[in-house]
Amino acid sequence: MSHLKRQEVPKNWPISRKRTVYVVKPMSKLSNSIPLLIILRDILKIAQNRREVKRSLHENQILVNSKKIKDEKIGLYLFDTLQIIPLKKSYRINLTKTGKFEAEEINEKENNFKIAKIIDKKVLSGKKTQINLSDGRNFISEIKCNVNDSVLINLKEKKMEKCFLLKENSKVLIFSGKHAGERGIIQKIDKTKKMVNLKCDNSNINVLIKQLIVIE
Repeated sequence: MSHLKRQEVPKNWPISRKRTVYVVKPMSKLSNSIPLLIILRDILKIAQNRREVKRSLHENQILVNSKKIKDEKIGLYLFDTLQIIPLKKSYRINLTKTGKFEAEEINEKENNFKIAKIIDKKVLSGKKTQINLSDGRNFISEIKCNVNDSVLINLKEKKMEKCFLLKENSKVLIFSGKHAGERGIIQKIDKTKKMVNLKCDNSNINVLIKQLIVIE
């Protein structure tokens, strides 16, 4: 089905649950993304309905991660970039402090860069290393990094620019669980329990490594 009952939408979608019965269902994994239609219509409110969004896509007025998009159901992941060409505005998909998706306005130079988490590494023939990322991308790269580190992607040149290590004093964003949306600095890492202790504002919390992404 291309639609989802409004009462069943993920908690990180910032939409009302008391309007129409159904909302659009993203083409990608439900819990990790939000449809382009909802971002343009319900969050940014630059389109009144689905027809307007489709027309904008048909006229190549919308870019996601610096690429032209043809389907309003495409799901945008954390830190994806969005350009509205007629308005000369750019946005990055982020999380509010309460764990809801938001479209944060950014400058034009930031359009071509995003951060993604390393979820797997594979050694290929010829001793080449394939890096698999949380947003579905993969790269062959010689950059030294490990699973659970993050990388800065150059979207225009389609390459990894640098690695952000999962280590003490690294800055992270929690993207799932009861602390989703909070940011903190790693104090300690417990590799056995696959957990880190974070300093967030004036308190310390323990979070599973799988629930956070290194951002700096």
